[in-house]
Amino acid sequence: MSDVKALLFNSEGGSLGDIALDPEVFGIEPNRDVLHQVITAQLAGARLGTHKTKTRAEVRGGGAKPWRQKGTGRARHGSIRSPIWRGGGVAHGPEPRDHGQRTPKKMKRLALRSALSARASEESILVIDSFTWSEPRTKNATALLAAVGATGKTLVVLSPTDINAQLAFRNLPQVLIAEPGHVTSYDVLWASHLVFTSQTVKQVAGQSAYEVSKSDFVKEDS
Repeated sequence: MSDVKALLFNSEGGSLGDIALDPEVFGIEPNRDVLHQVITAQLAGARLGTHKTKTRAEVRGGGAKPWRQKGTGRARHGSIRSPIWRGGGVAHGPEPRDHGQRTPKKMKRLALRSALSARASEESILVIDSFTWSEPRTKNATALLAAVGATGKTLVVLSPTDINAQLAFRNLPQVLIAEPGHVTSYDVLWASHLVFTSQTVKQVAGQSAYEVSKSDFVKEDS
């Protein structure tokens, strides 16, 4: 593994040189197969699974035979709610179900490291030494992103103590805020740039019990 570095800035966007990144997290060869499987499972787990159609037993009406069995010259029918009738029930329609897929934790960690390494190889990872903002102002967050060159969709990884920074970034439409233990592979690949602090960049790939919830996906472009 070769040395991996990222640009280091202060909270005003001033350059502080470079910071070394953990090569076991940011310098591995990305495993595309595992990355694809984990992200597919994450997106599947975010599906609501509430799609539902009514069968002929659930559609209102249709209790009486529409006409007698023989003698009319027409085809025989037993109910106007048969699937072949307009307004009838649906045959083999979707039912509510859980789309979640089981993914081993080792695969999740490997996928996250693969995504982080891919972004590091593209020099898309930026590190802020620490946030010294005395008040939460969106203007400060916008100025910082412009100064460090983080354009487009940006993932900002903050610790729970960075309250002012969280409040400053949360109103920006193309910025996603996450804590180190809640970063997923999809988050990393969704963003064009990743902004860490010198504290969170050391914690992002640690063991996490995070499970994807239905509110996490899918992120749409604004």
